[in-house]
Amino acid sequence: MRTILGMTWKELLRKKVMLMTLVMTAVFLIAFWFVAAIVGSSESGRATNIMNGSNLIESFTTGTFILTMGFFFGAFVIAFLAIFSSFSSIAGEAEQGIMQALLPRPLPRWKWYLGRWLGYVTLGILYAFLLFAAILLIADAHASIPRDSAALIKAFLLFASLVPLLISLSMLGSGLFSALGNGVFMTMLYGAGWLGGMIDKMSSSLGLKEEAIHTLHNLTGIMSLLMPADGLQQKMTAELFSLKDLGGMVNMSTSSFPLLDFNSVPSDSFVVYAVLYTVVVFAIGLLRFQRKDL
Repeated sequence: MRTILGMTWKELLRKKVMLMTLVMTAVFLIAFWFVAAIVGSSESGRATNIMNGSNLIESFTTGTFILTMGFFFGAFVIAFLAIFSSFSSIAGEAEQGIMQALLPRPLPRWKWYLGRWLGYVTLGILYAFLLFAAILLIADAHASIPRDSAALIKAFLLFASLVPLLISLSMLGSGLFSALGNGVFMTMLYGAGWLGGMIDKMSSSLGLKEEAIHTLHNLTGIMSLLMPADGLQQKMTAELFSLKDLGGMVNMSTSSFPLLDFNSVPSDSFVVYAVLYTVVVFAIGLLRFQRKDL
């Protein structure tokens, strides 16, 4: 299994998807630096007031906006790496005849599947950690950011949880569809989850009737259950800023923060659901691969 894990790392580092991810990351971080500098520059003239405590809320609000924006787009980069590194893990190798050369050897199928999964997940989590740290460092250079270690650890775990979730789904799809079909399926599924989350965030500011809003919330709830990625992202940001501890001291209206609705943050039960969802999808994918005709 360790051999398969190491082989997965080597393949990923050689693939164009890793090069594209690094290029996307570099472009994103450069753009994020300039945007954070522009937004944070509004605080430069208020430094003395902040030291006196009169503008601490404004400083916190600016840092919240910068980090929310950074992690919102950072999640897309994480999703890109997770989906396009693993969407052809089974179907693509079966089509190329690679599995026919590997699996006849004394290697149980579950070990191959688990080794592949661990390879994708470990590399993805390492990349998520580097991206998470880079976003924090850039935001810290231009605004006030949370420094509570417990909050940062919780936020990172939720941020990185996208990796095993998406890879488990992608490997399951790779056992059901062709490589191209799975890539389209995963892109559309992630896009549907993102769209549902965006509609949920914006619905309260559209001026719709209560019945229409209720219907929209039902639809977005179904989308969140099918693809919990956006809900985990909202929960991550809420944990990062310790919104429960603020007790309403800061006004996080949707008009100020259109990328995140702080008034409808998923509960801890949703996180438990997402974990169980990932475990069940992984188990189904493994069982499917055990019985798949290669």
